[in-house]
Amino acid sequence: MEYRKLPRGGENISILGLGTSSIGMAGEKEIEAAMAMALEAEINFFDMASADAAPFPAYGKAIAGMREKLYFQIHFGANYQGGKYSWTTHLDTIKRSIDWQLSALKTDYIDFGFLHCIDEESDLEMALKSGVLEYIQTLQKEGIVRHIGLSSHTPRLVNRVLDMGVIDLVMFSINPGYDYRHGDYAIGDVEERAALYRRCEAEGVGISVMKAFSGGQLLNPRTSPFGSALTEYQCIQYALDKPGVLTVLPGIRNCEDLRRILGFLNAAAEEKDYSILGSFAPQDAAGKCVYCNHCQPCPAGLDVGLINKYYDLAKAGDQLAHSHYDKLEKKAGDCVGCGHCDNRCPFHVAQSDRMTEIHAYFDL
Repeated sequence: MEYRKLPRGGENISILGLGTSSIGMAGEKEIEAAMAMALEAEINFFDMASADAAPFPAYGKAIAGMREKLYFQIHFGANYQGGKYSWTTHLDTIKRSIDWQLSALKTDYIDFGFLHCIDEESDLEMALKSGVLEYIQTLQKEGIVRHIGLSSHTPRLVNRVLDMGVIDLVMFSINPGYDYRHGDYAIGDVEERAALYRRCEAEGVGISVMKAFSGGQLLNPRTSPFGSALTEYQCIQYALDKPGVLTVLPGIRNCEDLRRILGFLNAAAEEKDYSILGSFAPQDAAGKCVYCNHCQPCPAGLDVGLINKYYDLAKAGDQLAHSHYDKLEKKAGDCVGCGHCDNRCPFHVAQSDRMTEIHAYFDL
């Protein structure tokens, strides 16, 4: 397993986590077996926005003696009192639901307390007016909530909450379909979504990724908006390459799904290569580096994708991006202009020209 550090707090989070949206239907024994497999694979991050109540007691039983090594996203607004998921902004209902979730998980603290499903302006106003955010902040002061988070599909709303300066983690829907304006949650254009990822990294706010497969639509040629199926590994790598992303949270149905997802860790680079997207991407995505590194290997030894990422982050205000760039063994100024990357870039980025631009920004 690989891990990425939460900027605000320093927790090391596994790049693969688990979503619980579908596993409740598998039954208690299968849920416990899947959790045991996840823990053996050293997954340590779990989202608890489940479709039903079943995963909570099963997880509580499976994590006995290991709680301090694991991190849970708990959603203030996800209600399981009827056994099935429902959404609420009613504060007393939220308090009862949170108490039940903590009891079922056999824990007395929450790693990430989330403002849940803030997709519309009215959702945010209601969460503020009803006192949900204030309640999470109170629990944080009491040490029950360690970090405050937000789940959303809407870049505009995430930016509004980022302006408030209260969150350390965003759960956001990232996949090629949404980024390139395909699907129900394809909110915001290519650059608006990319700018959000850069802002999160620049301000030290991590991203946990939901809907990496667009609900499975990207995995089927009949439902893929690109007319061609992508693989789970291509979608996972695509999300992990975005600035700010710490972990991807596939929703699994059973142990078989989890076993297949874990294969990502040992998959060859070719299995994770999503450069085929360059032939699908809309015109306004052309000429923009997505850090896929399909241009590698560089004859001069440059990590072209990483150089591009540090440049974009520096321009977005990331104070550490310049120092990260300075530590690179090979910098933009070492480009020999051979054109190898220009010819291989699936997104038609004139990388050799961009290296000149980046060299002028950082080194001159």
